[in-house]
Amino acid sequence: MNNLEKTYPEGHFLQMWMGIGIAIFSGLGIPLSIVTENPGLIAIGPAIGVSVGLAIGQSIENKYKQDGRMRPLTELEQKRKKNSVLLGVVILTVGMLLFLLLLFL
Repeated sequence: MNNLEKTYPEGHFLQMWMGIGIAIFSGLGIPLSIVTENPGLIAIGPAIGVSVGLAIGQSIENKYKQDGRMRPLTELEQKRKKNSVLLGVVILTVGMLLFLLLLFL
């Protein structure tokens, strides 16, 4: 199978480009917050990165879908995605509980 015939699972390019966008734009918020003396602007970089990554990823997915090169997720991929989301929620919850524990002790 050559590269032109390769199919990709749904969401592949969205995830990839959101990661690239976050990596590229994360450093944008720090100098912006220093220049404006507003520490709340540190989070603006990743937010811009997510929106740019979503736009690029969705346009690529639409193009590949029109060409018939996108496929639905297999059962194994769906199970892995579900487990990854569950693990992320558990880690976020534990992190928030530890934060609150350290904050009030």
